[in-house]
Amino acid sequence: MTARRTSISRNQARRIALAAQRFGVPEPAGVSAGHLRRLIAHLGAIQIDSVNVLVRSHYLPAFSRLGAYDRALLERVAYKRPRRVFEYWGHEASYLPVEIFPLMRWRMERSRKGEGVWQGVARVGRERRDLVARVREAIAERGPLSASDFEELRTKRAGARAQGWWSWDDTKRAVEYLFWCGEITPLERRSSFERIYDLTERVIPGEVYNARVTEERAYQELMEIAARALGVAVEADLRDYFRLPLAPAKRAVAQLVEGGRLLPVSVEGWKQQAYLHADARAARRIEASALISPFDSLVWNRERTKRLFDFHYRIEIYTPSHKRVHGYYVLPYLLDEALAARVDLKSDRAGSALLVHAIHYEPRVDRRAVRARLIEDLEKMARWLGLDRIKVPR
Repeated sequence: MTARRTSISRNQARRIALAAQRFGVPEPAGVSAGHLRRLIAHLGAIQIDSVNVLVRSHYLPAFSRLGAYDRALLERVAYKRPRRVFEYWGHEASYLPVEIFPLMRWRMERSRKGEGVWQGVARVGRERRDLVARVREAIAERGPLSASDFEELRTKRAGARAQGWWSWDDTKRAVEYLFWCGEITPLERRSSFERIYDLTERVIPGEVYNARVTEERAYQELMEIAARALGVAVEADLRDYFRLPLAPAKRAVAQLVEGGRLLPVSVEGWKQQAYLHADARAARRIEASALISPFDSLVWNRERTKRLFDFHYRIEIYTPSHKRVHGYYVLPYLLDEALAARVDLKSDRAGSALLVHAIHYEPRVDRRAVRARLIEDLEKMARWLGLDRIKVPR
C-alpha cells in the first residue's frame, strides 16, 4: 500500500480490512500451534465467551481463518508454559499475546482505583481490603485456586465470624478484583470452563512481567496493534479494539500519524476521517468463505460492520425470544467480500447433528449460489465439531 494514497473506495477498504483480519489466505495443510500463536499475535486479541450452544466462541476465529484444527491445541497454546498467551481484559475477556502484558498495566492500575471495573467488584476492592488480601494470601500459600475452591474453604471454617469474611459472593468479587488488578492470572481452566488462578508473577515470564512502558507508549502501541489488525479504520474503531479512553487514544493517533505508522485517508461513503496502517495490504480481491463468530474481531464494532459491509448486526442472545429477528446464536456468513447471510446454529451433541435453525440471506445476493457454498461450510464445521450430519431448513 503506497504512502501516497489519500483516498480509497469502499470496495478497497473492505478488501484491506478483510486481508488485515487474515481472510483470503490459503488454509494450511495442517494447523499447528505456531499457526495459532501467530494468528493471536497478529489479531492482538481473541475474545473469550462461555456460551456453548454451538461451540465456545474463542475456538471459531481460528477455524474461520485457518480451517479445521484440534481445539485442544488452542488450550495448549493458551496455557502451556512458557506462556506465549495470557488471559486478561482486552476488548472484553480475551486471549492476548504475552507481549501485550506490559501494555495493560495502565488498566490494572486503574482497576485498583475501581475505575473501569464492575460495580460490585469495585465495591469489594474499596470496602473489603481485608478480604482481598486474604484471597491473595491463600493463593500465594496454597497455590493455584479457583473461585469455587474458596467456597470449599469457607464451608470448612466454623463460626459466624469466619463465615462473614469468607462471604461467598464477596469472595468471588475479590478474586475478580485481583484479576482486574493483574495480581492473579488464569493458569488454566477446568473442563467446566472455570478459571484457576495463580499469582501473576508465577504465570507470566519474568522478562515480560518485569518490563515497564510509559502509559503514553502503551496507548500508542495498542492503537497500532488495532490499526494493523483492522487495516483501515476511523479513530473510534481503533479505540474500541482494546476499549481505550478517548483522550489518550486521540493523542496516540496523532503520534502514529506523525511517525508515519498511520496515513490519513478518505474512504468513499465514510463521514469520519479514516486511517490506513502503513503495512496494510491492498488485495485485488478476496476469495474466502467463513462462518463468523458473533464475538469475532471482524464484527466487534457494529458501526464499522455497517460502514464496511452495509450489514446491520446485533447479538440477540439476551433478547426475549419473541422479539428476536434472526435467532439466538446467529453467525454472519462471509462469502468473498460480502457478509451474505446470517445463520442461526446449534450443536445437538446428543443427536450428533449441527442444527441450522434458520438462514437469512442479505438483500441482492444470489441465494442459490450463497446456499451452495454455505452448505459446504456447514458440512465442514460439522466435521470439525465431530457431528455426523447437518439439519438444514428447506
